[in-house]
Amino acid sequence: MSEVPQETLVVRTLSNLASAWRDIAQSAARTVGLAKAPASTQPESLKRLMQDCLEARGGEVSARMRAAALGRIYLEQDAEGRGRFLTVLAREFAVPADAVDDAIDGYRAATDDAGRMLAEGRLRRALQPPRLRLLTQFNALPEGVKFLVDLRADLLALRSDDPYLQGLDNDLRELLLSWFDTGFLDLREIDWDSPASLLEKLVAYEAVHQITSWQDLRNRLDSDRRCYALFHPRMPEEPLAFVEVALVQGMAGSIQALLDEKAPKMDPHQADAAIFYSISNTQKGLKQISFGDFLIKRAVQSLSREFPKLKIFATLSPIPGYRRWLDGLAEEELAAAFQPDDLAELPALTRERGLKQMVGELLSKGGWAKDAAVASALRRPLKALAARYLVSKRSDGQPLDSVARFHLRNGARLERLNWLGDASANGMAQSCGLMVNYRYVVDEIEGNHEAYMKDGHIALGQEMRGLLRNQRDASGARRRLLSIG
Repeated sequence: MSEVPQETLVVRTLSNLASAWRDIAQSAARTVGLAKAPASTQPESLKRLMQDCLEARGGEVSARMRAAALGRIYLEQDAEGRGRFLTVLAREFAVPADAVDDAIDGYRAATDDAGRMLAEGRLRRALQPPRLRLLTQFNALPEGVKFLVDLRADLLALRSDDPYLQGLDNDLRELLLSWFDTGFLDLREIDWDSPASLLEKLVAYEAVHQITSWQDLRNRLDSDRRCYALFHPRMPEEPLAFVEVALVQGMAGSIQALLDEKAPKMDPHQADAAIFYSISNTQKGLKQISFGDFLIKRAVQSLSREFPKLKIFATLSPIPGYRRWLDGLAEEELAAAFQPDDLAELPALTRERGLKQMVGELLSKGGWAKDAAVASALRRPLKALAARYLVSKRSDGQPLDSVARFHLRNGARLERLNWLGDASANGMAQSCGLMVNYRYVVDEIEGNHEAYMKDGHIALGQEMRGLLRNQRDASGARRRLLSIG
């Protein structure tokens, strides 16, 4: 297919936006008799224009013109120019320290409740950075919310340890959090009859399993498939997040089988399982503003109404950090997962070439899964280690795996591991081909969520409990098999 990269869509959108805002600025300038603002990114020029925006002289039309002119300047700059713009905004329009000190002194000097309430209000206002008021002005412009989302994406891309830029990001994130509350979002179904521009974005934003052709896309939007996306009223043509769903019999275990374009189409009303196989966030500027849990719950509600026979709601998810974690295991930790029958099918071990080295070499070779003996030898230990990885936690008590963190926090349970569930090159490289089902049992979601948030409890399905129990029962004798005479 003639795929349009995400970056191309962004550039096209920003170019159209810069042109529209230039027209706004010029039209408003003629109306109120103001000169066209110079398109300069020199710090002093930017500071003056930003200050003019904050002072809002000339009324609403003038303020709109200045905000449009300021936004146009930003949009027409390269990465270096945008960096200068953001630095000026962050440093020159931060919280004024003198005003805060004065407000604190006033609060301390208050002698009664009425005085303290007034002083508290002054302190609260002093703690509001001017840059936040400036950012809010863009909300009045066409596509102004989208502009701020993309501006934060640029800010995050700087990866700066500058405390002022970090403060600007905190301000912008809090502003977007209030605007993108889930109560403001709309759930819409995307199908083959949706506008071509929206389908184009679906292809560009797909982050889990690349859409390789228009036929592939059509297959994902067929009658036994569903795709739901969240939209904000101020960004009606931009999906914030979307989920792709397959309606099948039983819990799916292979992404290749699920996406097979030649597979017979199923009557969705006979399906008993809804498999969420791809969840993508589309806006880099909305990082740390999660929509996925709300999206899944709304999708489950919609599917339940349309298909009453559905009994299973589950994901077919990647395990993106597994192979990296596996490579970091010590020889003894790796050996503990192998049983004598597994080792018997592998090439002979020597003191010079231990199990860790040999397994690493096997996994690095393409096509190892097609060797029946090797695949049989690795299947049990790799699944056992994957189960251990999925319940392993970071120092903050959260699971190591990012996908696990997402679904467990949402109230899912860790249900089942699928051997060679993703046989693509990417699936083999990141997770040795393994995929996992997280199951959303409607009556258990809230309880699982609360237990996870309260004490980090991970809800487990029967198969996962068995795999982990076998891990705990592993004896030291298994590890002694590596002591070769």
